[in-house]
Amino acid sequence: MTGGAVTGAEGVPVEGAEDAFRGGLRTVARVVLLDPRDRILLLHGHQPDDPTDDWWFTPGGGVEGEESLEQAALRELAEETGITEVELGPVLWRRRCSFPFAGRRWDQDEWYYLARTAQTVTRALALTELERRTVAGSRWWTCEELARAHETVYPTRLAGLLRRLLGEGPPPRPEILDTEIV
Repeated sequence: MTGGAVTGAEGVPVEGAEDAFRGGLRTVARVVLLDPRDRILLLHGHQPDDPTDDWWFTPGGGVEGEESLEQAALRELAEETGITEVELGPVLWRRRCSFPFAGRRWDQDEWYYLARTAQTVTRALALTELERRTVAGSRWWTCEELARAHETVYPTRLAGLLRRLLGEGPPPRPEILDTEIV
């Protein structure tokens, strides 16, 4: 994707995404996937050599080649969950983060899409070798369960963000979340 503009729905350039790869940032499309009961799907991951160092996170991954953010979100969702029957909505949030994983530091510019589905059975179809070693499963969470969780969840304010999303609907423009450095 070097040199190309990051695009969203229907190939339209995403405002502010032109700097997606400056400073070594990896552009990532994530999916806030809700089922008919307003539960959110999260994946359970851990460090490759330490299953006790674990966390929950939304499906998604890096933009590849010249694909748009929307295309990356749908591809990653299908690869990681097998869910393809989705209604992809707007970008809700944007977050920059930096974290250690698998022996290196990852610096990411993450774009969180809202999506809805009636398809609740998950089956990872195309995980990378690293993902097969580090993704332990998935789970549908209610907002209340997420708010009570003692597990680590990324982004760290996800319970409050989800509560606001369910109560008020999507924001008129993507909300910029606090940068998270782990």
